[in-house]
Amino acid sequence: MDFHKKILVIGTGKSGINAGKLLLEKGAEIVLYDDKVDLNIEELLNQFEDQTGISVVLGEINETILSEIELAVISPGVPTDSKIATMVKSQNIPIWSEIELAYRVGDGKLAAITGTNGKTTTTSLVGEIFDNYTKNSFTVGNIGIPYTEVALQMNQDSYTVAEVSSFQLETIVDFHPHVSAVLNVTPDHLNRHYTMTNYASIKLDICRNQTEDDYLILNYDDAITKKMEKDERVKARVIYFSRLHNLEEGICLNGDTIVLRENGQETKVVDCNDLILLGGHNVENYMAGFGIAYYMGIPLDIIIKTMKEFKGVEHRIEFVKEVNGVAYYNDSKGTNPDAAVKGIQAMNRKTVLIGGGLDKKVPFDDWIKAFDGKVKKLVLLGETAEEIANTAAKYGFTDVVFVKDLKEAVAVSAQTAKPGDAVLLSPACASWDMFKSYEQRGNLFKEYVNELGV
Repeated sequence: MDFHKKILVIGTGKSGINAGKLLLEKGAEIVLYDDKVDLNIEELLNQFEDQTGISVVLGEINETILSEIELAVISPGVPTDSKIATMVKSQNIPIWSEIELAYRVGDGKLAAITGTNGKTTTTSLVGEIFDNYTKNSFTVGNIGIPYTEVALQMNQDSYTVAEVSSFQLETIVDFHPHVSAVLNVTPDHLNRHYTMTNYASIKLDICRNQTEDDYLILNYDDAITKKMEKDERVKARVIYFSRLHNLEEGICLNGDTIVLRENGQETKVVDCNDLILLGGHNVENYMAGFGIAYYMGIPLDIIIKTMKEFKGVEHRIEFVKEVNGVAYYNDSKGTNPDAAVKGIQAMNRKTVLIGGGLDKKVPFDDWIKAFDGKVKKLVLLGETAEEIANTAAKYGFTDVVFVKDLKEAVAVSAQTAKPGDAVLLSPACASWDMFKSYEQRGNLFKEYVNELGV
């Protein structure tokens, strides 16, 4: 595709800057836009080695500038119903997500993973499997490396696995993975997508350009993903995985062993007792990761060996250290109630729980109900603190303390916890009310924990 045109890049975060760099490499002239008027233009431009062909617009953008634009690339953090996106659409300018841009530029075999929870763990597993198969592999997307950052390095022999969010899927056009997966769909991001029906539909868009030669991996145990096969967008071959059901076809458990059942044959994959990560949700992640790698054509022995060696990801029920007999766990990636439920379920001792954060307009009832006598105190911070406390009170849990920041939360938790207890950061909320990312939140938590007893 010819990129020698003027292209609007909406958003100046990591995604926007990397999209801009890729477009410049492809010969485009870019207009870098952000609605924040107090950004430092010089600092933005200094992120580019060659500033030729770049202009910056902050705050309002006028129609004269838009009249010269032929394409817009939108960062995932910018809603598609925002003022700038609405203006662009009114001028009939195509809008791409940055994963659409990277897909158009990149090459090779692509697997793409979405879902409310488990994306990062599953993507990391598949990425390690690819790495053990070929040096020509890439793990990209929400997992930390923008797809656009490495797209030019890909060739027809590359293997890429992309973690993709609903925000990115809203503005795909031709994005076409060979194997796609929707791991689960539970309430999240309703402040942006408004309804669960809309949210689930956007998730399924991951497969909309697939053909009968491709594969779609779905969770049979999730009420929403189980029904996705019937959607008219699904043309790929559907492969189900299930931890709870004995499937005739698909990936499931036979006792403690993950097996693949296909064409009347059963293939043993791995005994769950030989896997490092614990918990039912991780069994599902292993199943999905196996299915994705297998249908991407990776040899079975490489998949199994990697599954047995896989140690998980940072910020997801990550053991930090033990201080005075108290075990501290960082689950900063528990950015919604369903993910945070998994964090609590993984604890095998009385737990002081740190929660709260950005308000995404999702209910906390199921999270509170999962406490099940295990949580001894709830330490709350952020926008949602009061709402979470009110929900907890509704179910009779009143041992709650409010704190002003994460450092105080760790201090209060350390004072409360007794030897044999756990302290778990599992916020059930996004981080953006107080932090730049869930990674920053998790890293600060680890820093404060490591200062205890020093």
